[in-house]
Amino acid sequence: MTTRTVDRSNKKLWLAAIKPPMYSVAIMPIWVGSTVAFAETGDFQADIFATFLTSAILILAWENLSNDVFDSETGVDVNKANSLVNLTGNKPLIFWLGNLCLVLGLLGIGAIAFWQQDLTVIGLILLCCGLGYIYQGPPFRLSYQGAGEILCFFAFGPVAFAAVYYSQTKAWSFTNLAASVVIGIATSLILFCSHFNQVNDDAAVGKKSPIVRLGSKRSAQLLPWICGSVYGLTVVFVLLKLFPVWTLLVFASLPYALKLCHHIGSRYQQPETLTFCRFIAVAFHFWTGLMLGVGFVLG
Repeated sequence: MTTRTVDRSNKKLWLAAIKPPMYSVAIMPIWVGSTVAFAETGDFQADIFATFLTSAILILAWENLSNDVFDSETGVDVNKANSLVNLTGNKPLIFWLGNLCLVLGLLGIGAIAFWQQDLTVIGLILLCCGLGYIYQGPPFRLSYQGAGEILCFFAFGPVAFAAVYYSQTKAWSFTNLAASVVIGIATSLILFCSHFNQVNDDAAVGKKSPIVRLGSKRSAQLLPWICGSVYGLTVVFVLLKLFPVWTLLVFASLPYALKLCHHIGSRYQQPETLTFCRFIAVAFHFWTGLMLGVGFVLG
């Protein structure tokens, strides 16, 4: 395995390392969970929404930064130019910057718990953080066993949605759980797609990502089914009258689903050309979440 020289003056690499579009992963559970709460109660607490949103972005920053640190320790990112550890050459800086983001994010969630005089929300978010840590952190590193997508589904799906909905209503909702499944799948899809371009590096260090386990061809063939499940579940939930008919606006993300499936399906044998396919998955996730939330508001 060879090590590639990192061009630290390349602005595109810095943007790819910071991943601004990826923060929609933190935003969508807050947006959709809050719109479900609004649709069911007619109430919207803007101060809690804003605090939760800021905290979620900070906590996701911690996860992204710490994952770069943990991956640098296993060697899986040795050829990854868009790694903040590789770009800065300063692993301790990235590690402590990530911890600062975590502390600030948890302070925001703690403020919500204080306002409500209820520890439920912070308990659920601590569970999300725990899932985020065992995903990549030692000694667990469950992503190396291929469990990353499952952890991602629960952390950004049912658990996060439960915390958001409870922060708005101090109650629970089956409709909210159903919405969390749709967004959880779309979120896990981003992680799934991120493995295609690094399948060789993953295999070299023994990281058993789904792409390594299944092979690039079979994984690419799965994509239409994963994307289709998002639309299929939405239709089912509309028919069951869990979702308002307006949530069918999620089909606005269909062009991105088609683009993603075609892009990977036609290039899975050329992993070096798939570095940015995760951002097509991010666009799919963003428009799915945005329009699902709009559907609940209009409904």
